[in-house]
Amino acid sequence: MKRLLLLRHGKADRHSAGGDRERPLTGRGRKDARLIGEFLVGEGITPELAVASTARRAQQTLELALEAFPQHVAHLIENSIYMATAEHLLGILRQSPDRVSTLLVVGHNPGFAELAEALAGEGEPAQLQELRTKFPTAALAILDFASPSWANVERGTARLFRFVTPSDLRGDEEEQGD
Repeated sequence: MKRLLLLRHGKADRHSAGGDRERPLTGRGRKDARLIGEFLVGEGITPELAVASTARRAQQTLELALEAFPQHVAHLIENSIYMATAEHLLGILRQSPDRVSTLLVVGHNPGFAELAEALAGEGEPAQLQELRTKFPTAALAILDFASPSWANVERGTARLFRFVTPSDLRGDEEEQGD
């Protein structure tokens, strides 16, 4: 079995002197990234590899989420994730090493929302509906595949194990825009 953790970056500043790639997380974005990391640890879900986009906000989200883990999680930064389409992300996913059973990927919408929707063929109906409705900042989709190889991952073959947002974890109704 393979498990994919798709994490959208936390809420970021609207502008940066360095352009879009240099937009940092806001205070809420930093808190939410930590909250998602704590959630994963609390659920006993530890990625064997974590990969983030080259965007500053994605790298910060990854770093802050990984702080929650008591042990080091191997991680790397991948340029091709930055603003990638769902189809491109699927191609990257299929190239993942099979020795990795649980993979965390941190990136951007609309590609992440589209990829999660495309992969999730089954799951709890309310969770699937929430995933299809919106994929806010710092949202996490946990997708399970029966396949022993990432190369065999296809659209509609994942079971949505869980879709969680920071507002779900806080128990509030706060809207999470970009």
